[in-house]
Amino acid sequence: MCGVDEVGRGPLAGPVVACAVVIDQPLYVEFLDDSKTVTELRRTALADTIRSKAVGFALGWATPDEIDRVNILGASKLAMGRALAGLAVNPDQVLVDAVRIPQCPFPQLAIVDGDAKSAVIAAASIVAKVFRDRWMDQCHSLYPDYGFAQNKGYATLEHLRALASRGPSPIHRRTFAPVLQPSFDFLLDGTAL
Repeated sequence: MCGVDEVGRGPLAGPVVACAVVIDQPLYVEFLDDSKTVTELRRTALADTIRSKAVGFALGWATPDEIDRVNILGASKLAMGRALAGLAVNPDQVLVDAVRIPQCPFPQLAIVDGDAKSAVIAAASIVAKVFRDRWMDQCHSLYPDYGFAQNKGYATLEHLRALASRGPSPIHRRTFAPVLQPSFDFLLDGTAL
């Protein structure tokens, strides 16, 4: 059994990252849940536990340029396909959060809200989120003005202000509206919000 999920669809910067986690027995991990509902500290510990219990796992991602070329849904599917292609073991079935993966060589089932309903999909979500967050932390040292260590690329007030005053960094998604048209004069004076 394999669970596949992606993280990073909503941010203005950075890749969309997917993980495929293969298990050969039911996955029982305390506090395992959708990565968006688990604290950063707990996610890190869970990712270590998941990797130790998994028969195999692999990551895949789509770059900001790819996201701009094929849109975020297409890029998410691309990242999930890459994660599956990176597996060293072949699963008998793939459970995917919400969408079907094109050209998936294994039987697959898309489950709406799968990261909340399936432990193996939640596990994939956790591992992908930990990897992506660490990647964004490294990008913070390259582009500290955008606050990537804190916002992970999401559209926080600090991030929007940096976009308005400095323009996009090389890792921004150029087709996302706040990046495409960074005219945020109303944010710079603090009167909005």
